[in-house]
Amino acid sequence: MMLNQNDLQAPILRIMVVDDNANHAAGIKQLIELQSMHKVVGICSNGDEAVRRVGHTDVDIILMDMNMPELDGIAAIQQILIKKPEVKILALTGNDDPETVYKAMRAGGRGYILKTMITTQLMQALEKINTGSIFMPPNIATKFFGEFQQIVQQNNTPDPHRQALLSQLTSREKEVLKLLTEGFTYKIISEQLVISETTVKTHVNNIFQKLQVNDRTQAVLYALKFGLVDTSDKLPSIV
Repeated sequence: MMLNQNDLQAPILRIMVVDDNANHAAGIKQLIELQSMHKVVGICSNGDEAVRRVGHTDVDIILMDMNMPELDGIAAIQQILIKKPEVKILALTGNDDPETVYKAMRAGGRGYILKTMITTQLMQALEKINTGSIFMPPNIATKFFGEFQQIVQQNNTPDPHRQALLSQLTSREKEVLKLLTEGFTYKIISEQLVISETTVKTHVNNIFQKLQVNDRTQAVLYALKFGLVDTSDKLPSIV
């Protein structure tokens, strides 16, 4: 095992890996065991499994893949932090899309790392977020803050077209749209609003028509870019 004196003095962390790619998850587990004394206490193949298991698993840090079927990483982060707000979550992804970074951090993620950089950055990331700091590689941080500042500027700039769009959406449609931007599935939205999934889909279709978009991704982008949802929540500072 490749350890140094600092490893022997550092606290032993209990880590859960959530990734629908079994080979990748196994590789992360092996890397952690080779480079530290930390313990991988669970491997989950999807967000639903992680949400179920976190309630009865002692875990300090969760490594969360962002792109998974059924319950994606954003929604899983939100649901896990409701159950265990003290858990620290490091987002994993294969791309550095700034909007995904923004959504992951807004959901409660404490850091963001590219899968291609795990071998060189994972130990540093674990140490950072365990001490309460935020971990984000410089190249990702630059793109993230560029996107974030653009969103803030757009929200602070009066836009008659934006106001016109707001007037077209009903209060319920705005609620549904806000939950869409937070990464929730139709099922979770139906539970939160106490309506059927069929009704949720009807609202979503109405939103598509009024915003003149073709799919959920375009609707979320439109909502963020034109300030149709509140993006004023403060994000934790990066240290």
